[in-house]
Amino acid sequence: MKNCLIVGAGRGGSALLKILVDADMMEVIGVADKNEKSSGILLAKELGIKTDRDWECLLTNDVDVVVEATGDPALASELKVACDKAGVVLIPSSVATLIFNLIEEKETLIEQLTNYYSKQDVIINSTHDGMIAIDEKSMVTLINKSAERMLNVKKEEVLGKSIYEIVPASRLGRVLQTKKIEMNKKQEITNGLTIVTTRVPMIHNDKVIGALAVFKDITEIEQMAEEVTNLKSIQTMLEAIFSSSDDAISVVDENGIGLMINPAYTRLTGLTAGQVIGKPATADISEGESMHMHVLKNRKSVRGTRMKVGPKKKDVVVNVAPVIVDGKLKGSVGVLHDMSEIKSLTDELERARRIIRTLEAKYSFEDIIGTSEEMEFAIEQAKLAASTPATILLRGESGTGKELFAHAIHNASERKYNKFVRVNCAAISESLLESELFGYEEGAFSGAKRGGKRGLFEDANGGSIFLDEIGELSVNIQAKLLRVLQEREIVRVGGTKSIAINVRVIAATNVNLEKAINENSFREDLYYRINRMPIFIPSLRKRKEDIPALCNHLILKINQDYGRKVTGLTASAEKILMNYDWPGNVRELENVLGRAMIFMHFNEIEIDVHHIPELSGEDSKEERSEEMTQQFASFQSLAEKVQQFEKEQILFALKNNGGNKTATAKSLKLSIRNLYYKMEKYNIEINSMQ
Repeated sequence: MKNCLIVGAGRGGSALLKILVDADMMEVIGVADKNEKSSGILLAKELGIKTDRDWECLLTNDVDVVVEATGDPALASELKVACDKAGVVLIPSSVATLIFNLIEEKETLIEQLTNYYSKQDVIINSTHDGMIAIDEKSMVTLINKSAERMLNVKKEEVLGKSIYEIVPASRLGRVLQTKKIEMNKKQEITNGLTIVTTRVPMIHNDKVIGALAVFKDITEIEQMAEEVTNLKSIQTMLEAIFSSSDDAISVVDENGIGLMINPAYTRLTGLTAGQVIGKPATADISEGESMHMHVLKNRKSVRGTRMKVGPKKKDVVVNVAPVIVDGKLKGSVGVLHDMSEIKSLTDELERARRIIRTLEAKYSFEDIIGTSEEMEFAIEQAKLAASTPATILLRGESGTGKELFAHAIHNASERKYNKFVRVNCAAISESLLESELFGYEEGAFSGAKRGGKRGLFEDANGGSIFLDEIGELSVNIQAKLLRVLQEREIVRVGGTKSIAINVRVIAATNVNLEKAINENSFREDLYYRINRMPIFIPSLRKRKEDIPALCNHLILKINQDYGRKVTGLTASAEKILMNYDWPGNVRELENVLGRAMIFMHFNEIEIDVHHIPELSGEDSKEERSEEMTQQFASFQSLAEKVQQFEKEQILFALKNNGGNKTATAKSLKLSIRNLYYKMEKYNIEINSMQ
């Protein structure tokens, strides 16, 4: 086997490395690139292959073949001089690409050139072939590095411009008109370079959507022709790769007798060459059927078969392929992969997927509907806040969209690729909230999990945490939250060790915090900590000009939920909505529209006055005729009347208890959680009662 050195570990070099490793025909002993974090360098390190920033350090006497994969003409010249001096074969990346495709895909050079437009950027930019594509208007849509070099242009200067500004003599326009392929046409371009080009129309559904030109300097073609004549010797070199592959490989002859194993095989299985070579193919198997014997019998490859091998019963997955030369079976080659490593990677991937499902905030500023002066001011403040690390306090009545703003701020900040955690401080009991926010240590309380549990602040580390209804926090929790904001660290329940965190806090409340401070129900020092960047979100009654746009947006959303095709509101229905004060804000508007669409027949496409449920505002009542009111009243079901009665009773109890939710829940014999649910269901807000 021949030893190979790859120079250039970008996309092209990485692709060549993968091809050579997978082909098992040549041993890659080194990869060089100035960028130590390039994909090819990282891959080579994973495979145990030597790497260096300087290719000269890797060009030792052991190297038989050098593959140049940078596409840099100057570097290619340096390599040619060095390789000629060392007696080493230099394979340009274009030649290597052609050879590998000839071996693996059995396609002709011209077929490769005409299909290059669909290859990944890594292959496009690693080849020495120039490639340029245009759309149906003759505007340049693609150009690779070799084409940039030949035409002496930059990609950013070319894309979106007419091909005739770049190559006045271009004949790609003719290909758009004739829809015919032009093969191997000789042409002289602007800078005097003579090329051989193939022009291909790009056709989709019988329509020309563009054209692609693949071209090459004639001197490069001549060099390639000379290189291709050595194909047989290169094939022999590539066959040597498996002997030093990082994958465990075993080879048997046509009778199933072991011929060869590589060092990786011994490391994986624990079996030495003496224990395998010259022995039957079953000698290394602890549990399972010999795939070598199976392949020799059926002359067909097998992939992904699990078995256990070696004295330690190593769990592996094997791929085995027959070796057929001139139609005759000569043996088989097996590649073994460690299942423990695969399982570890699979588990890591699944964990990443689970995390990703909880990371993203759903909305951005584009999802916030409103062009009123008040809303635009709030949005501008929020965008400014997103660009800073400061703690943000969102203030506004319930239903105004505070959580929507929190999502948008997170997605517009530098933390958008990290976790976004939502916490409703009022929906979790005080006894649980502390352990939920800060986590707990093992044995902290009865029922604590073994090993303890991370809190929501730890989960949000590096990202943002949204504390909704922060005004409902107990004084005890407020004190601990203040420590988090001041010291940027938390202490788990039952623990003593401080855990440093880096979390952006976005708080929201619909209560009057200043009044709460005077009543000693909210800490003044915490107020000043969270109130550094207050954003006041206007109520819907203060931005009624946004109602038509909001209605259109909400109708589209409800259409998707209900499977309807409602197009909008009649003028009279819109007037009814515009004259209502909306104490429940946008949430109430969505509720009203949803109820209206439920009462609509499926053949109705516009919401009219009689579809809209009774609104409490006096102005809206005046807009309804007595006949329409009576018509709507006839639509009310028993369930709706029960819900109306329930809402009235909750409002009455809240008023009698001065808005105290705990006392209200006790008087109604409801749990506090159930009361919150019903208040949200009926759009009941304390502020609207005061």
